[in-house]
Amino acid sequence: MKITGFEVYQLGEPSSPGSATWAANSILLKLTTSDGTVGYGEAVPTLRVQSVIQSLNEVARVYKGKDPLDMELNIHEWHKHDFYLPVSFESTTALSAFDIACWDIAGKYFGAPIHQLAGGSFRSSIRVYANGWYGKCVAPEQFGARAKKFAAMGYTALKFDPFGTHYDSIDTKGLEMAHARVKAVKDATNGKVQLLIEHHGRFDPNAAIAIAKKLREFDPLFMEEPVHPDNLEGLRKYREATDVRVALGERIITKEQAAFVLANNLTDYLQIDVTNIGGVTVARKVAAMAEAYGVEIAFHNAFGPVQNAATIQLDAALPNFLIQESFYDCFPAWKRQLVRDQSKVENGHTKVPTRPGIGVEVDEKVLEEHRAGGQEYFNPDEPVWVVKDTWKD
Repeated sequence: MKITGFEVYQLGEPSSPGSATWAANSILLKLTTSDGTVGYGEAVPTLRVQSVIQSLNEVARVYKGKDPLDMELNIHEWHKHDFYLPVSFESTTALSAFDIACWDIAGKYFGAPIHQLAGGSFRSSIRVYANGWYGKCVAPEQFGARAKKFAAMGYTALKFDPFGTHYDSIDTKGLEMAHARVKAVKDATNGKVQLLIEHHGRFDPNAAIAIAKKLREFDPLFMEEPVHPDNLEGLRKYREATDVRVALGERIITKEQAAFVLANNLTDYLQIDVTNIGGVTVARKVAAMAEAYGVEIAFHNAFGPVQNAATIQLDAALPNFLIQESFYDCFPAWKRQLVRDQSKVENGHTKVPTRPGIGVEVDEKVLEEHRAGGQEYFNPDEPVWVVKDTWKD
């Protein structure tokens, strides 16, 4: 069996820019083999759509003609050719898409879901937390009302960014507003929902430490990316000055970077992303390294249904799984419609699909209806990583 063809789909909502720039776009990869088997992968679109698509075309030059079952060999071959792979997000996410598609093909070839090929079923139900639920929330009471709604839907954990427009530093007013927003969520959910505080890697160490001291009373499950991700010494300072739990990893793009974070005790939970770490193949390796350090996995999962499907397959097989990020109830409807048998979130959990490969069937009609082109929508007044209409104080 050989990879004989590939197609890249740039997807978007034709009628509007969507709920947020990153949420309104998707990049899917379709691989076809010599025996007619089709596999799907997904790449990260965040304000890099065109460069990622170009990288997918570059990686295809190595993968075309190769056996999709030779995952390790194919990754090694691209590593040999791409001189900048260890420092190129575009390269690693393109490679990840190909690897995920190859695992999808492998599952269909062997008639088994990925989790059965990756270690077997450790769990059949995945606990998830909601993200994206607080769109347009600015005032504390808005956060509280929306949190109450999602708690009523069965979610037992909610992640949110309460920091408005603050970047690098935060003043007393900003600290008080963040405190009020977090308190509103805790009060509205009667303290029965775990709080996950998203920092988006936006702060310098001193600001992050001040935030940790201010919000410590709420006992958050974790503080996510509290310090700029390239400031590792700042992160070390944060760890030494606080006693809150830390989660990070969505911007880790190699297993070597993950190894450094683990060896230096820089995080309690690891949030690598299957669509930029090197696909299922590398994600499994990083998860095993984390297990050796007693660190649990909470994969980053913010882009689309193929990523979600592959991630859930890994969740099912990992002994050191913690909780899974989910945008299922917050994404534009067309993203949910991209797959015909997507697992819904019920009572804060999603079931692990048992169909072969990634476990879901892509609806090619929806793919065609949502084809897009050119540069993605850009909002100069709100960073791309922000949940829509929350960059306000």
